[in-house]
Amino acid sequence: MILQYEGTRYQGWQKQTSTQNTIQGKLEDILTRMAGYSVEVHGAGRTDAGVHALFQVADFQLKGHSNRCSETLKDIEKKDLPRAILNYVNQYLPEDIRLSSVEEVPERFHSRLNAKEKIYCYRIHNALVADVFTRRYTYYFPQYLNIEAMREAAVQLCGTHDYQSFCTKKKLKKSTVRTIYDIEIKKVSNEIQFIYRGNGFLYHMVRILTGTLLQVGIGKLKATDMQEILEAKSREKAGELVPGCGLTLVEVRYS
Repeated sequence: MILQYEGTRYQGWQKQTSTQNTIQGKLEDILTRMAGYSVEVHGAGRTDAGVHALFQVADFQLKGHSNRCSETLKDIEKKDLPRAILNYVNQYLPEDIRLSSVEEVPERFHSRLNAKEKIYCYRIHNALVADVFTRRYTYYFPQYLNIEAMREAAVQLCGTHDYQSFCTKKKLKKSTVRTIYDIEIKKVSNEIQFIYRGNGFLYHMVRILTGTLLQVGIGKLKATDMQEILEAKSREKAGELVPGCGLTLVEVRYS
């Protein structure tokens, strides 16, 4: 499945025992109802509360005919299966979540484990007055920002590094080494866009990277400080965690 969602009113992608209000939870409920047995959905990226997705990828498996198979699934299997699933799921999803496409893939495909590259965009509304119509998709930041200084710092943050300083999880079982291929900073009218392209990102990593670059933009940090922050492997050395509303998962790429 390729899907898009506005994450404003959801507690992120990943299902939780404390709430039913997650993207993964909504999808699994509908697919389980359709199939007549429990269906598990795997997503390419576990977006946080309030974070949006233009191109999220997810996969699930259907067992086909069985004693537990619902009449709905038996009916769907007589049709063009991907299109029938697309129509069924979209019929029951809320308006702020939509499947863009559904296709059959090899059984061993896994949305997250097979992903080779992810692209995120963080949007800043940088003006004297906040914009009513982009408030759900941008972080309002009225202070003057030195874009050239931020671009210089962004170059220092690219490459293969240990990004532990840019992660809020204190206990990490897995490696915090990632590769960022590129950080592009664009100014479009009153909006500044930070576009991150890498092989993967840690918990809150993009939002902390953006908060750190904003500190460079207002002069509290220098571009030359980035190497020291990376080497410190300490969350306290990096900038603030900016709100989830400005972040969108733009694309997931596979080989």
